[in-house]
Formats: sequence, structure tokens, C-alpha cells
Amino acid sequence: MNDTVLRVNAVNKVVPSADDDLAILQDISFSLQQSQSLAIVGPSGAGKSTLLGLLAGLDVPTSGDIWLGQHKITAMNEEGRARVRAELVGFVFQTFQLLGSLTALENVALPMELNGQPDAQARARDYLQKVGLGQRFKHYPKQLSGGEQQRVAVARAFACAPKLLFADEPTGNLDQATGEKISDLLFELNQQADTTLILVTHEQRLADRCERVITIDGGRLVSSVGNASVVGDEKEHQDNNSQQPAAMI
Repeated sequence: MNDTVLRVNAVNKVVPSADDDLAILQDISFSLQQSQSLAIVGPSGAGKSTLLGLLAGLDVPTSGDIWLGQHKITAMNEEGRARVRAELVGFVFQTFQLLGSLTALENVALPMELNGQPDAQARARDYLQKVGLGQRFKHYPKQLSGGEQQRVAVARAFACAPKLLFADEPTGNLDQATGEKISDLLFELNQQADTTLILVTHEQRLADRCERVITIDGGRLVSSVGNASVVGDEKEHQDNNSQQPAAMI
């Protein structure tokens, strides 16, 4: 049985500019197994968040292929990718992305209700309790601290039971103590749910908690540390660097 949940093959992302085409990502190839955790690290402007958006089907590469489970999302239109995201994917964003007009409970329940899940309210209550917000069901985002808002976002992501959870700088807007609590919560729920976790981070401590770390620099995958499944022309170079610590800036 093939447990590969994510496969990336020779992905490039190029955007036109006034002077010349700008290569954001170049020849990125790797795969990830179910239940693994992966940190994508590297300097600012390296292409990390662009890669995360491509992996989640929020954008499309200029060339190359991406599979989520058995779905080749690079062969789909936006409607098809949206269906796959609804079926397989959860998100945690740096800026929380909560709807200000909805309570904490309503924010968590909304994606499930949109998917026609009959127990959306019950699951939302359960996950808010799991993240320590059992007394905040009726509070609106503006009535919550930054850490509490991110807890709501984490509850929303896991309540949908995703196979893959994408997190873009999940502790980036939080102070160190609150960030560490959110990190603990993220990994605890991830282990309980047996979810594949893929996160972008500048924080070495957060990256160190992942089973695998890949470093993006200048749009290229320059190193892979951990139980790597790297494919394509980059493999030999990455194997030579596999004992080196991932660069964090």
C-alpha cells in the first residue's frame, strides 16, 4: 500500500517582470508520507510561502506536477483543486484568518457546515475544548487575545479532520511564550489526529520538532534533513548536505 500523501515533481514557478522573467522556484522535487511532519525553512524571499501555496493548490506552478494523495492537482482547474482542498486539507495562517462577524464556535464550525457535515457544531465545541477555549464559544475574535485567536484557528483546522495540515508561520505573530504554547498544541493535536503536517517557519525550535526539514534558498531545494524522500536531479546534491543543519534566518 502506497502511503505517499504528497508528491512534488520538478516544480517551477516563474513570474513575468518588466525586465525579465523572475524564477521564484526552480526544479523542486520531493515526497512525503502519511503522518510525517515537515518544516520548510530558509531566508526571507526564498520562495517558502510560494511553495506552500502551490502544495496546497492555492496557486499553480509554471511547470511540474503536484499530487495530493491520488489527486494530480496540477491537472485540475480551480474548482477541482477547491474540492480536493475541502476533502484533504486544513490551514493555519500567521494572521489567523478568522471572520470578525462570527463567534469562535461559528468560525470553527463554518468550513464543516459548508461541506454539509451534520455534526459541525458538536465537533467545533469538542475542538475548542481541546484547545482550552471551552469558555469562549460565544466570543468574537476582537474579544480574544492573539494566542486565543490562533487557538481558534488551530481548532478550525483540525476539526475538519484533514489528511494534510498546512501552517504558514503559525507562531509568527505571537510572543515567544504564547508561540511555544501554540506549537505544543499544534504537535499534540497533529499526533492525535495522525495528520501530515507541513509548515513554513523561521523559528529553529519549531523546525527541530519536525521529522523532516527542507531548506529553500534562491528558489531551490538546497538541503533535506531527516527521513527524506527526495527525487529528481537535486537528490545527489541534497544527500551530500543531509548531515548539515538547515539554515535558518
